[in-house]
Amino acid sequence: MSNLYQRLTSSLTGWRKALLTILAGAVVTLALPPFDFLPAGFIGFPLLILLIDRDAQTGVPSGWKRLRPAFITGWLFGFGYFLAGLWWIGMALLVDAENFAWALPLAILGLPAFLALFFACATAMARIFWGAGLIRILVLAIMLGLSEYIRSFILTGFPWNALGYTLMPTPLLMQSITITGLYGMNILAVVIFAMPALLFGSAWQRFGWRSGLTIAIVLLVAHAGYGAWRLQQAVSEPAADAPIIRLVQASIPQDAKWDNQLRREIFDKHLNLSTRTPLSGKPLPDVIIWPETSVPYVLPQVGEALSAIGAALQPNQILLAGAVRGEGEALSSYYNSIFAINSAGQVTTVADKVHLVPFGEYLPLEGLLRSLGMQEVIELPGGFTAAPARHSMNISPKLTLLPLICYEAIFPSELGYQGKAVDAIINITNDAWYGNTPGPYQHFRQAQLRAVEQGLPLLRAANNGISAITDSYGRISTQMKLNEIGIIDAPLPPKAATFWGKPAGDTQFFFILLFTLIISCGLQGIRTQRFG
Repeated sequence: MSNLYQRLTSSLTGWRKALLTILAGAVVTLALPPFDFLPAGFIGFPLLILLIDRDAQTGVPSGWKRLRPAFITGWLFGFGYFLAGLWWIGMALLVDAENFAWALPLAILGLPAFLALFFACATAMARIFWGAGLIRILVLAIMLGLSEYIRSFILTGFPWNALGYTLMPTPLLMQSITITGLYGMNILAVVIFAMPALLFGSAWQRFGWRSGLTIAIVLLVAHAGYGAWRLQQAVSEPAADAPIIRLVQASIPQDAKWDNQLRREIFDKHLNLSTRTPLSGKPLPDVIIWPETSVPYVLPQVGEALSAIGAALQPNQILLAGAVRGEGEALSSYYNSIFAINSAGQVTTVADKVHLVPFGEYLPLEGLLRSLGMQEVIELPGGFTAAPARHSMNISPKLTLLPLICYEAIFPSELGYQGKAVDAIINITNDAWYGNTPGPYQHFRQAQLRAVEQGLPLLRAANNGISAITDSYGRISTQMKLNEIGIIDAPLPPKAATFWGKPAGDTQFFFILLFTLIISCGLQGIRTQRFG
């Protein structure tokens, strides 16, 4: 293996080297859902280290131009990672191919090309401090960790497939996120996966290999060991009076969702699933949850829809339904919302989406881009309006929910809310846009990890999958597969304590780890000077 790595990184030039770098990034995505092949990280990241080593050996010796080879290598690696991990986004444009097929290259190639710039800047900055042996791995982890943190908020943020997810394929390996948060896990993933690079190359490249491999093994054992300990301590049984939750998954094809001739049929399909008799001996659900924009009408303007929902519910039942909310004179504003509706057909509370999808729900630089003929994928007059703040949804004395609509679940640092303390996360979404691709599986995994971070169970209703109830440790209590039509009835799992006594979506561990690694790099640098 060592000789193979050396031949690959030292003998290839030009387009062959570029292709290898792209493939190295693409291989890492195999550690993401739906594949969850964790060893892929031990292939891709050592290749990246050795490719940057080669850049350092053959690049321009002085000035800023010496950073160019590392910048290009990082961009190619990132392009491979994001192309292989996000190609499925283009499927959304094929739902209305007549209007949006022209934008396929922008979605499939343009977005990965842009996101790869974060990796490119990280590897260029790492090149400035590139050193012998272990120090270069720590430097790369620091810079990629910073770039992933910046990617989470710049231009509204898009932390989809953050590097830390590659290290958390199962509940056993998810528990450490309660300590590290996602941003800290991004750094640790690079540190662990890149360490095998210390086994290859010259004495200078292998300097500190014993320390490096010991660190990687200790981190992996601690990562799995903490997960095993936490799961062993978990309280998994719901309380005797826990509310019963029903998730409805109707699997409506995306091209049919807003067909005026099918609206009533779609609405009735959700109602029929909601009123199904529970399995023998099982109690009626207390709360029924429909997916994002599952109501094919603008609420609360359509009183008939509210009346039909009320008539279908049993006394004291509550329906939580995703729908478009219209507001203002002549419906001048639209919101992507969750409505709580009681058996009298009354809206008891509503939560609006805070973080909208650029180009999907609103158009950045609207005046300019509309003049160029561009429009958002979900076409509404003026697009959607974002809510100014997130509020908890008080459903009943026993249930208060943290509402996350669609991809709001990918932002760990945006889960703050106003209102009463919550008992669970509700995440409604519509992944029918993306068909049977990795997209829905990746989306579910990120929501699953928000539950672990927050110490809260997850109630996730998706139009065509993946609908599931997970406990606050990320373990799936029950779920429906992609494209399955049906219901889930299950009691609400209990909450769990987190390591810090509060949710782990913040950055405290991230910055502590950054500071520690910077100090470690300085000490390691002193050692290498003595070695030299």
